[in-house]
Amino acid sequence: MPSYEFECVDCKKSFAVVLSIKEREKGGVQCPHCSGKNVKPLITPFQVKTSKKS
Repeated sequence: MPSYEFECVDCKKSFAVVLSIKEREKGGVQCPHCSGKNVKPLITPFQVKTSKKS
């Protein structure tokens, strides 16, 4: 499952959450620090590991 990073607008702390795509589309992500629901997604880099050799 993908990991998404968010920042809480209320307490200004960032956190990562592992969600399925279906859960992500539903919304309702809650800050683990202050339990606030006013969060915004962050754009973060990622890498993909494949079995194909270059």
